[in-house]
Amino acid sequence: MENATTILFGLPGVAVDHVERVMDRAGGLVRLVHVVTTASSAAGCPACGVVSTSVKQYRTTRPRDLPYGDEPLAVRWHKRQYRCREAACPRKAFTESVPEIPPRARLTGRLCRRAAAQVASGRSVSAVAAEYRVSWPVIHRHYTVHADRLLTEPEPPVVLGIDETRRGAPKWIRDPDTGRWVRTERFETNFTDLSGTGRLLGQVAGRTGKTVTGWLDARGQDWKDQVAFVAIDPCAVYRSAVQRALPDAVIVVDHFHLVRLANQAVTKVRQRVTRQVLGRRGTSRDPAWANRRRLLRARERLTSEQFHRMWEQISAQEATGELLATWIAKEELRFLLSLARTRPPQSEISNRLFAFYDWCARADVPEVTTLAKTIEAWWPQILAFIDTGITNARTESTNRMVKDAARIAFGFRNLANQRRRVRLHCKRTIISQPSRG
Repeated sequence: MENATTILFGLPGVAVDHVERVMDRAGGLVRLVHVVTTASSAAGCPACGVVSTSVKQYRTTRPRDLPYGDEPLAVRWHKRQYRCREAACPRKAFTESVPEIPPRARLTGRLCRRAAAQVASGRSVSAVAAEYRVSWPVIHRHYTVHADRLLTEPEPPVVLGIDETRRGAPKWIRDPDTGRWVRTERFETNFTDLSGTGRLLGQVAGRTGKTVTGWLDARGQDWKDQVAFVAIDPCAVYRSAVQRALPDAVIVVDHFHLVRLANQAVTKVRQRVTRQVLGRRGTSRDPAWANRRRLLRARERLTSEQFHRMWEQISAQEATGELLATWIAKEELRFLLSLARTRPPQSEISNRLFAFYDWCARADVPEVTTLAKTIEAWWPQILAFIDTGITNARTESTNRMVKDAARIAFGFRNLANQRRRVRLHCKRTIISQPSRG
């Protein structure tokens, strides 16, 4: 019958013989737990399975276990070494072992599982290794086994999101052929499931069309046939790659980046006009600079007082009217994109699109003209957004988690380790989110 100390210790296959408090080499107190084997299977030869009763000698090992309480805890396992009496067995002797402490193991199974789960929960490998006083390679090896068991081949999504993140800072390498130094950008292309849980499906090095088509082709034709929509940023490389690899999928451009392009046009015009009129950059004394944040804010988020103050102050300083004309173009584009998820008639879409183009043509501002050309080049994908309302927001959220995983790990030097850690981090974050009723 198990005693209370054995039940409290809770390591299957062994029983606590006694516990003592001793001094370690540093002069601190350590609780020393002496255990003996109770599992009957420990006397079976691992080669032939025959149970032995012939004890050759007694041995004491020091497996490391989970910490418990404030004082350090050490384990001493007093076990037997048996002789194998089976004549046909190649082994002549073997030592007791239990599933939680396999032969020649220095760590208990529950310590390995706890350490792997700690890393999978978001902690760095070095922090877990320091807590359990285990080397970094050992902790990472058990974490790798844990992660590979959880990460499986992704199921095909109905809506696929594609975006890129940069893996660390750019580096300079010497070209082996020319001997010249070449600047390299370390980008990763991320593939996200936008129709289900928003999980990260995979990553591939680079942000070229070849990398995108290569990853998609590696999934197989049946996998690709399940993808009906692809949400991307206004990136011509990704668009051409998706058109080649998924010719039947509808490409949807994310509206957030279109509005950002409009806001960038407003900022460029404000900076250019300020330099032309004043011959310097803007300062807090200038109305355009003082209202720079209001210029980027949505019209409906401005109060009547804020709007009229901004309009009057900028009109009094900037006689060309280019800045306010660009701001109106930005609002016309937002007015067009606001039709998404409202199921508007085609006539309403055409009217608002014409109003945007008409204003851009009458404004005759270089930055506004560039914005209009961009909208024209991406109009089929923008119309798909208005019809479906699909956005790349979950992909942007995944990008944030990718960067978060890199910060926790203090960067990565191994690409395979990075992708494993990032995928499991994104999977863990999604699973841990409470369900919404």
